[in-house]
Amino acid sequence: MRALLPLIVLTCLIPPQTIQATPPISPITKTDTSWEEWPQWRGPRGDGTWNGPPLKTNWPKSGLKKLWAHNLGGGYGGISVADRKLYVMDRPAVSAEEQKNAAGIHSHRVKRQNIERILCFDALTGKKIWAHEYPCEYKDLDYGNGPRAAPTIVEEVVYTLGTMGDVRCLSAKTGDVIWKKQLVTDFGGKVPQWGYAAAPYVIGDLAILLPGGKEQGTAIVALDRKTGTERWRSLSDTAGYATPLLIEHQGQKQLIVWSPNHIHSIDPNTGQHFWSVPYKITYGVAIANPIAHEGLVFVAGYWDGSKAIQLGSQPEQADLKWEDRRNLRGLMSQPLYRDGYAYLLDKKFGLTCFEFATGKKIWDDDNRMTPGNTRNPQATMVWLKHQEPRALILNSEGDLILAELTPAGYRELTRTNLIGETWAHPAYAENRIFLRSNTQIIAYELPVAEPIDESP
Repeated sequence: MRALLPLIVLTCLIPPQTIQATPPISPITKTDTSWEEWPQWRGPRGDGTWNGPPLKTNWPKSGLKKLWAHNLGGGYGGISVADRKLYVMDRPAVSAEEQKNAAGIHSHRVKRQNIERILCFDALTGKKIWAHEYPCEYKDLDYGNGPRAAPTIVEEVVYTLGTMGDVRCLSAKTGDVIWKKQLVTDFGGKVPQWGYAAAPYVIGDLAILLPGGKEQGTAIVALDRKTGTERWRSLSDTAGYATPLLIEHQGQKQLIVWSPNHIHSIDPNTGQHFWSVPYKITYGVAIANPIAHEGLVFVAGYWDGSKAIQLGSQPEQADLKWEDRRNLRGLMSQPLYRDGYAYLLDKKFGLTCFEFATGKKIWDDDNRMTPGNTRNPQATMVWLKHQEPRALILNSEGDLILAELTPAGYRELTRTNLIGETWAHPAYAENRIFLRSNTQIIAYELPVAEPIDESP
């Protein structure tokens, strides 16, 4: 069981320090608005798709061009980028010596300060713009490297969630606090076994959070995103680790929340309960985001397999369509969907293609995509939205892979190593990739197939 504990993804006395000289960088003129940034968990649409520039399929043997790098405290949370500013959370080590021991995924025994930090960098140069820190004691929390959730940026405002339930709404420009909340003390939540991990989910003027508690109205809360004022509460259930998913079916918006006990649907505007399908998850590891296509809501569990929920003509209608406990057992990696097929990282077989409507397995890659950890494989997979079936994949060994995923099989085009062991999700923005581990954050230039306009 302890080998599983650090898998909750989904984010020093020394300040961040440059560990490589920053080469001169000419600002990129954003002539192609489809070259998106990465303002929230799982990208611009929160679904693992990115409109990036066309990439070369032959990458330099010497590796990608490193733009800048800094020391960083611990954390499994992903990176976000908006308006050419980068946001990340960490928990610093108590000393330089402890920082040296913090490399790798399993560095949870490193002594760390009882604080969490939100850091803002210039995404082009790596210059630190501001830092906000607050006291946070992890107590006996296992694998307390640092925060698990990626920041969410909307209209120059940053929303963050710490491991123990500290919520911050900050100015993206200055880091000044606009409002703050605490999921346990303010909403009756209970910290899940490995800490809070579901990123703040902004829908219109609402910020959705998952305190998780026994009392009615503690499972899900909606706050006015500008003031922090409570707008509604809904249900009672344990907090899972998956960020909610907003869908629309038959003209009705539904907010899908996957807890360790149920798959829930509620009205995102009011918190009204539509439906719940029971699904008791071993050790509570409801981690990977649900996905929804073809009128189906799909979740994948590690021990307990996958379930596909068929939605009906009315928002209250939902029934189990199919399930699989042998071939489709995902953990952290969010599945990708395209043209009737989905691609999931199974705990035993590796990357697996299946027919979405039926769950029929088509193929697996025999762990070629994730060769270093066949017991608990992890990779973040992102569609190049205008270049599908091509995907960018970062595996837990720090290898960046460009591959094609089709029902015909897994076709790897190229790969290169960019960072040490990591389970944190990277961010893609314009022609760059930003990665973090428990000790550093690094920016690389992606190998773009066409010249970039760098005119002033």
